[in-house]
Amino acid sequence: MPRLIGAAQTSVQGTQAEQITTFNSSGTLTTQPRTTEVEYLVVAGGGSGCGQYPTNSGGGGAGGFRNASGYPVSPASPYPVVIGGGGTGSYDFYNVGDAGNDSSFDTITSIGGGGGGGFNTGTIDGGSGGGQGYNNPAGAGTPGQGNPGGDVGGSPPFGGGGGGAGAPGGNGSTEKGGDGGDGQTSSITGFPIYYAGGGGGGGESNNPTYTIGIGGLGGGGNGGYRANNAPGNGVAGIANTGGGGGAATKASGGANSGGNGGSGIVITKEPAVNYLTGTSSCWDLRQVFREVKAGKWTS
Repeated sequence: MPRLIGAAQTSVQGTQAEQITTFNSSGTLTTQPRTTEVEYLVVAGGGSGCGQYPTNSGGGGAGGFRNASGYPVSPASPYPVVIGGGGTGSYDFYNVGDAGNDSSFDTITSIGGGGGGGFNTGTIDGGSGGGQGYNNPAGAGTPGQGNPGGDVGGSPPFGGGGGGAGAPGGNGSTEKGGDGGDGQTSSITGFPIYYAGGGGGGGESNNPTYTIGIGGLGGGGNGGYRANNAPGNGVAGIANTGGGGGAATKASGGANSGGNGGSGIVITKEPAVNYLTGTSSCWDLRQVFREVKAGKWTS
């Protein structure tokens, strides 16, 4: 077989394209054949706002938010993905809102948001904490995933806003429920989008001066406002954002429901990969002649 002496060799390259996969429900990510690392966004379900009479209630905390690149994976391998549902909003005289559920990708887990606080209720921690209701502290957030909820404030006290991934929940005042904390942005899909905003605290009934807490950027629901004897239910967090639900309105009677928390989301991005598929050779016939004449062309 002739030796390849003096051949002009050219490398042949191939490209595995970038791939972005969005999970709005639980499933499995199977990586491409040449993928060795991924970027991920994992957002848990948001907590619901508290629904309660007779005290003003806190907004639901946002689901935990985690976003990073360089996570090692094996090529052409399956990885489990779990999408956490949002907490369920309801009327409950004494208890907190419902906590959101965790979301995960492989070993990366984000914690569900804390439910909004109500009358004489206990701790309402989560990915981000629920807003304070009556007579108890606001919920704490999970470090690296979210922030605490806001406190009640004013006389009568208005509920605090739920914490968001980017900011704590706002405090209530005499004339306003606390706003939900804003979420954080991720550009994993190519442009910045907010996720994991906190739910707004509840407002006052039948009084336009007393306003609701506004949901935070990233899917947080507004607090309920009861006007003209209509139900003052909290607004639900937006699905697949991890936004917290808004709190119900304090009312002179009846039962108002807190808003549901928004479900979570997982997004992965596999970067483009360039690779060699082989080499090709092109011989110069004059070089072949010189090799033969010199006795260097062997087989």
